[in-house]
Amino acid sequence: MNTSYPLIIVDAHQDIGYNYMEDGRDFLKPALVKRQFEDNSPDAVKGRGIVTCSLPEALMGRVGIIFATLYASPKFSPMPAKFSYETPREAYQIGMAQLDYYKRLLDNDSRLALIHDQSSMQQVLATWAAGTEFIDRKLGLVILMEGADPVIEPRQAEEWYEQGVRIIGPAWSETRYSGGTGRPGPLTPLGFELLQVMSSLGMILDLSHMAEKAYLQAVDHYAGVVIASHSNPRHFVDRDRMLSDEMILRLAERGGVMGLVPFNRFMLSGWTYGTNTKEQVTIDHFIDMIDYVCQLTGSVRHVGIGTDWDGGFGAESIPTPFDTIADLWLLHDALQGRGFEADDIQAILGGNFLRILSEGL
Repeated sequence: MNTSYPLIIVDAHQDIGYNYMEDGRDFLKPALVKRQFEDNSPDAVKGRGIVTCSLPEALMGRVGIIFATLYASPKFSPMPAKFSYETPREAYQIGMAQLDYYKRLLDNDSRLALIHDQSSMQQVLATWAAGTEFIDRKLGLVILMEGADPVIEPRQAEEWYEQGVRIIGPAWSETRYSGGTGRPGPLTPLGFELLQVMSSLGMILDLSHMAEKAYLQAVDHYAGVVIASHSNPRHFVDRDRMLSDEMILRLAERGGVMGLVPFNRFMLSGWTYGTNTKEQVTIDHFIDMIDYVCQLTGSVRHVGIGTDWDGGFGAESIPTPFDTIADLWLLHDALQGRGFEADDIQAILGGNFLRILSEGL
């Protein structure tokens, strides 16, 4: 086992701020408690999901670091949102409101810590060292902007950096910077300029949601560290939201890591909530995806976890037997049962993204 890192899970994508703004979900309250106060009927669940994520369950599941997003929903999105934008200024305001929520979380609970440099990351990892008590463990948040429209102009990325943002994904759907999911296209001139500014700041580039042409351009042009925080292989579900084999290999050539998404619709072609059952997709299907990326790239170094849980779906739409974020730890024994060695399991669960943070912060 790689003893330079503790054995923890890194979840490279959770929409914590968005969930608070849209549905009042307090990250400090246990998911199972929050469920008691929400309508979990089939109609109410569509587009929202049964809540899975919270600080208490994360700590119970040895989730030591989360990439916590700033996500502003465009008006044209098919996913309805209370807060959406038409202009860059409106997107900026939504992003700042979510960032303010993270700051309040950090102020209100000492179990949370902002990770913004090597020192702050090591302080969090120290709380997970062998022999530390559960009560002393901390969850580190790395702030990731999903869709760059809150960056009013490329140079303004510096303001977001000063506010703690360390990762930017230029696209969700189409943005002023890049083609994206459902709206194919290249990087725009503003997109190339944004990459230059990000590189000068030492930020990590998130390729998830970028249209294939823009993705390949970014892999070629970006000088810094690259990831795909929450993306699955197109081999399993043939949609533009997923990564083709070429895209995965190009990411691996750059030393990047892709966070696989345990979401049934992204794992089994044709699966839809209300038509198919949760039980049709299992943890074994998820390990099949992990193994596919390992076999394709010839290494375990390029795969991690990016759940995207509570990102418009929840417990009703994730593989059996997952129910809350605490259950991610089930992957440890499941991977072991499929013949993965201890070092490889550690890398998949968190070590690969810890390496990325060590290189990129």
